[in-house]
Amino acid sequence: MSKPNLRFIWFLVAILLCLQLTITGTVRSAPAVKVKELSFIFSHGAAGTACGMQLLSDVILERMPAYIGAYELSNPGIKVRVNVLNRCYPNDVDVETWARNIAESAERFLPGKRNLIIVGHSMGGKATLYGLAKNVGGLADKTALVVTINTPVKPLAQYQIAGGGSAVEYCRARWLRSDRGVCKSAAYYDSSEDGAWVGQNRHWLALISAESAPLSTQFDFGGIDTYPREMDDAVVPLSAQYADGADVIYYGQYFHSDFHTLREPAGLIADGILTYIFGGIIECPVLVKEGSLEHRATGFLGADHWQDMVGDMLGISGAVQHKNESLFLWQEWEDIVEYMPPTYESVKRTRFEASLARNSSPFARIEEARWLEPDNPEDFRLYLRTRAAPRQSLRVDWSIYRQDLLPKGKQRNRFEVRVVAGTPLTAINKASWATHDPRDLGIVVFSKAERPFRWFRAEWKVFQQESRYRKLIEEIPAVLE
Repeated sequence: MSKPNLRFIWFLVAILLCLQLTITGTVRSAPAVKVKELSFIFSHGAAGTACGMQLLSDVILERMPAYIGAYELSNPGIKVRVNVLNRCYPNDVDVETWARNIAESAERFLPGKRNLIIVGHSMGGKATLYGLAKNVGGLADKTALVVTINTPVKPLAQYQIAGGGSAVEYCRARWLRSDRGVCKSAAYYDSSEDGAWVGQNRHWLALISAESAPLSTQFDFGGIDTYPREMDDAVVPLSAQYADGADVIYYGQYFHSDFHTLREPAGLIADGILTYIFGGIIECPVLVKEGSLEHRATGFLGADHWQDMVGDMLGISGAVQHKNESLFLWQEWEDIVEYMPPTYESVKRTRFEASLARNSSPFARIEEARWLEPDNPEDFRLYLRTRAAPRQSLRVDWSIYRQDLLPKGKQRNRFEVRVVAGTPLTAINKASWATHDPRDLGIVVFSKAERPFRWFRAEWKVFQQESRYRKLIEEIPAVLE
């Protein structure tokens, strides 16, 4: 029997040792984990406390695991860590002091943390915009996203208060026992430029809400509408809650602080914030159409009421002219005029206008003006019956209006109606979409004015949805744990 080859045996031993070391190293050296850290700071509003932001904070934390799980699943090797700071701040100070308090809290309780997400309600949001734009306490260097909720971005002094008082006086009387500058900041400081800076250099998400019409009773606590000429949330007019540079989300007809106690608005706000952070489509309102309307009451006692359709479009206009050649008899005419919409559009009629021209005889009149088929909104034929005295002439100017529809795939988002001029004792007490069609831009506006001779002028705006994709977390660096 031959002796075993010692060289061959030592060669096998060396191979086994190498394999063992390789396997052991593979088991022990797990891949390095990278972490993305999200640090939330919540800032309440004037006369508020941290309790007001508690429900929103809780809802965000409740829904966060689903968003984190989906993100970590699609990004293996990356973990998401969340910090939350919800503190009470002096709630009656000016925006500069408030911003400094936020910065000091961030430095004390979240030392070294960057990519902050600051969620500010009302004046808390206004102070945050100021803090970033002016880099108070280095906030601009630490913050990735500012979320404002029902924040008075524009100065409240430019809006008419019920009873004619000033915004500062109203703020002090209704909301605060003491005022160390917050009311003046709300009334006179315009945060539009601050917001524009944040929107351009960081991210700004503005969440807004309001009643359905300027004099709606939805939020008239105590029977008083704070801003009788504005669509508002009882504290801040809708048009004051945003400015250029913001990604705006209109979350519905809610009171200024409904999200403090109601889960529905808190959930809508939470989902908007989390979608913005972890990736998804947010629907932002973009102005697509605007105009104005004006009414004046007559000279008798009582009140005049109007119902206006706005946001539709002119289909066609024209004139009908007649002359009575008779020397002794009145003459009557019947005319049918119509509009033929393009065959590629499926639109419906909205309204018509018919009036005697100024050069018509004083002894001529319109006896009847109506749709030829009143129950068929797709029939654009207009029936006119007119009458004139002997040897008299008339001219009827007429217009037929139709729906103004957005292109297929587009949807309307919201509207604004506000009174911009006029006398007291006038009101827009109701406004609504004309139809349930999400592409239809038409609005029905109900208004009134007390006689005699009181008047108002209002402006209206219609916004369509613009889908914007946001994924803030992709801008947050992952660091080795």
